[in-house]
Amino acid sequence: MSQALTPGLQVLAGAVVRKTRELPVPGRILCGQGDAVTPDAVVGRAELLGDLNILRIPEILGIEPFEAVKGLKVDEGAAIAAGDLVCEHVGLFGLFRSRYHSPVDGAVEFVSRRTGHLGVRLAPHAIELRAYVQGTVTGVEPDKSVTIESRGAFIQGIFGVGGERYGTIRMLDGGPKTILGPAKIPGDASGQVLVGGTRPTLEALQLAAEAGAAGLVVGSIDDYALTGYLGYDLGMAVTGHEDVSMTVIVTEGFGWLPVAERTHSLLRSLEGRAASINGATQVRAGAVRPEIIVATGETGASSVAVERNPAAGLRIGAFVRIIRAPHFGATAEVIALPADPQPIETGARTRVLHARLDNGDIAAIPRANVELL
Repeated sequence: MSQALTPGLQVLAGAVVRKTRELPVPGRILCGQGDAVTPDAVVGRAELLGDLNILRIPEILGIEPFEAVKGLKVDEGAAIAAGDLVCEHVGLFGLFRSRYHSPVDGAVEFVSRRTGHLGVRLAPHAIELRAYVQGTVTGVEPDKSVTIESRGAFIQGIFGVGGERYGTIRMLDGGPKTILGPAKIPGDASGQVLVGGTRPTLEALQLAAEAGAAGLVVGSIDDYALTGYLGYDLGMAVTGHEDVSMTVIVTEGFGWLPVAERTHSLLRSLEGRAASINGATQVRAGAVRPEIIVATGETGASSVAVERNPAAGLRIGAFVRIIRAPHFGATAEVIALPADPQPIETGARTRVLHARLDNGDIAAIPRANVELL
């Protein structure tokens, strides 16, 4: 049960990441099996039906529905443009005329004889589906979806805002414990994924966005800075659709937590490489975590399709983060997993693990108080 209940985020230097990119409506897939794609490559196109605009002619002209229908100058199926004469009503003895001109471009979808209303369908919305990751097409479902396989580094965060973006990884000055202030933000950040320390100030977030950064990766964030950056208080359990120009990924949590050393070291080794990032987070059933994907062409001995495999579970040698006092925020290496419940400070007996903290101390920690790294 300890393996099933121990949460964890994946930090893999070599993995196989498979992404299925799917059109929301049937369309055209523009690539084939075996094709190499880049993150910005358009792999599919489709058209979403345009909005239906109701022209309420009788109410606007102050006439009866049958009079509006009688005065129509267009038929069902006709294409119209904004400004075109749609209806003309001739009043008493032809002395008074009232005219209605279309406010929109579109096609007449229906005419209601009962209400005198016209339904005008606006032009369809073009949709372009991009690859998002660099890799090779391994599967195609005609008119619907494409599966792309990317081999390289895969890092999950614990929380994020902002959607899919891609850019070049750039490490900021200072280590993982450095508070990220405006002085740390470069002025030439356009198209870059900045990797900083922890707890960015609101000014640093705004400055990075203004500098054109595609993303910012930090250890933790506080509610004040996050709310200020978004412009509102985030109260949803699902993120990723925020109207922001820069995606923010938090690797550890809220408050003051540095980027885990393993995560920071891996990102530093990838500096200068192109990364695909997504801040989408879902904390309920079917959990979704923010991600950083860097295609290097390399995989580890235990390569997995990372989106479909659970964490390996607690084991000797695993690295964990402690999520309860008195060692809250610390990372440690598991050195023993006693099978029987052990007494803890509260007097209760529970299953624990023995871990070596970063400072070398050995501590017995309830298994429910850790998450896998």
